[in-house]
Amino acid sequence: MNRVKIIIFAVCLVLAFQAASYSLTPEKDAWTPDAQDQRRALPNVTTPPERREPVVQFPPREDEGIVRWAALPKGEKAAALTFDLCELDTVTTGCDMEVLNFLRQRRIPATLFMGGKWMRTHARRVRQIMTEPLFEIGNHAWSHGNCALLSPEGLRAQVMWTQAQYELLREDVLRTAREAGAPEPDIPSVPRLFRLPYGRSSERALKAIAGMGLRVIQWDVAAEAGDNSNPKRARRAGRRVASMVRPGSILLFHANRVPKGTALLLREVVDALQEAGYHFVTAGQLLEMGTPQTVRDGYFTSPGDNRALDRKFGADGTGRRTPFTGK
Repeated sequence: MNRVKIIIFAVCLVLAFQAASYSLTPEKDAWTPDAQDQRRALPNVTTPPERREPVVQFPPREDEGIVRWAALPKGEKAAALTFDLCELDTVTTGCDMEVLNFLRQRRIPATLFMGGKWMRTHARRVRQIMTEPLFEIGNHAWSHGNCALLSPEGLRAQVMWTQAQYELLREDVLRTAREAGAPEPDIPSVPRLFRLPYGRSSERALKAIAGMGLRVIQWDVAAEAGDNSNPKRARRAGRRVASMVRPGSILLFHANRVPKGTALLLREVVDALQEAGYHFVTAGQLLEMGTPQTVRDGYFTSPGDNRALDRKFGADGTGRRTPFTGK
């Protein structure tokens, strides 16, 4: 009898050790970073996508406002972490795998607003991201065009080229699954949410984006402020950011390796908010949970604080000297 107990105890120890080993080594499931994830590592391709109009298009929306946060039912402490992944016409940026792996290891939902040109540059990463149920993908314009400055034709191209590029990559993922004899992953047909580059817009642009059936999502907490690659600075900044969050907040981060130190800052913000009783949802889920709070003019932290950017990044925010027209 004692021998049986010893064997059972030994088996339990082995199983417990295996379970602990797995939980302590989440890097086994990590998407391994490599040189192609760095900024400017991949060629800068400026041609349009293979198709310029998406197959799936939505009917116009009546709500034209810019969502900054959502008023939630009393006692609900949820917030949405959102990340912009974008690049100009003139340069390529990176993919911050430390950020994405942290979210996956901690099982934290997030919304990733991707530029269409960035999607094409980092196509292999986008295919991975599309199969991760934690992540919601939104549209962040083709090459970061400033929606307050773009012509009507340029604005439509910035939005629709991105929708079309997403479709092309989604088709690749589904085709690969079929060829492997695997079930097709459940991936939305095209994004339904749109983030304004620079947070800039105009009445005309809001009507146009709503006319294309997308809802504009901004933020009420701009998390990053400079380089947070120093752990002490990231810790201080993380506490400051967490103190600005309220139930229903939408936080702005980046995952394209601009600026630096986002992963350190993110960890501090998440830890502080979870200690305060918050949990995280995607932007789309947040809208379903509460009442969207909207404005008509986008900004970072106070109205007008982003207008100086109109003159900084080319003719219309894309880095080009001549306006982007979509031709």
